Amino acid sequence: MEKKSEIVEICLLAGKIMLESGAETYRVEDTMNRMAAAFGNVTSHSYVTPTAIMFSTSETEPSNLIRINERSTDLEKVTLVNGISRKISSGDLSLQEAKIQLEKLSKLDLSYPVWIQIFAAALASGCFTIMFLGTWTDFLPACVAGGVGFALFIYLHGLIRIKFFAEIMASFVIGMVAYLFIVTGIGKELDKIIIGSVMPLVPGLLITNAIRDLIAGHLVSGISKGAEAFLTALAIGTGIAVVLAIF
Repeated sequence: MEKKSEIVEICLLAGKIMLESGAETYRVEDTMNRMAAAFGNVTSHSYVTPTAIMFSTSETEPSNLIRINERSTDLEKVTLVNGISRKISSGDLSLQEAKIQLEKLSKLDLSYPVWIQIFAAALASGCFTIMFLGTWTDFLPACVAGGVGFALFIYLHGLIRIKFFAEIMASFVIGMVAYLFIVTGIGKELDKIIIGSVMPLVPGLLITNAIRDLIAGHLVSGISKGAEAFLTALAIGTGIAVVLAIF
């Protein structure tokens, strides 16, 4: 019984790390079931949604539930959990060793420093502007607008736990900065600057995961992720719309 409870604990921890790091729900379920099977529980059942994980070692055992409150994008953690799962399946990791590695991984922050994220968002904004047929005159304004907006997004996301508020305010600031560049004559095309600058805020991974979950038959997860992606895009559009309405 003690071993079975440890198996459940390890599987739930692996699923929690993956789901919080942006993994698809079908991948989380598959990883948990494979890990349980490697430890001798071939009849395990798992049910994953974007906000909760339910797992049981058999049809007669009570289900265990774990709540997911925070979700981000950290594909390196997803890859590392998959690596641990493969080692378990091949017999290279024992139950205790797997537990230690997963607990260490759950405490690690593998994300890039904030300044690198902001720099990457700024550079991507400029590149997106050029990709959307903008001129090189708008490259620097788009970099500045995108970097400022993304920096504000990170700050507000950590400060205020209100869903979609950070996206609305960040897109509003992006629109204001872009408009200032046009007024001062530094920028040339307002629409190209705005389009390129908001791209780092667009929930691309969420949209991709929603489609992949729907294709895999996970309708609840796919629809809920699609709704979250739609509301995020709506929040971004609302912030820009307010700026265009004012000026």
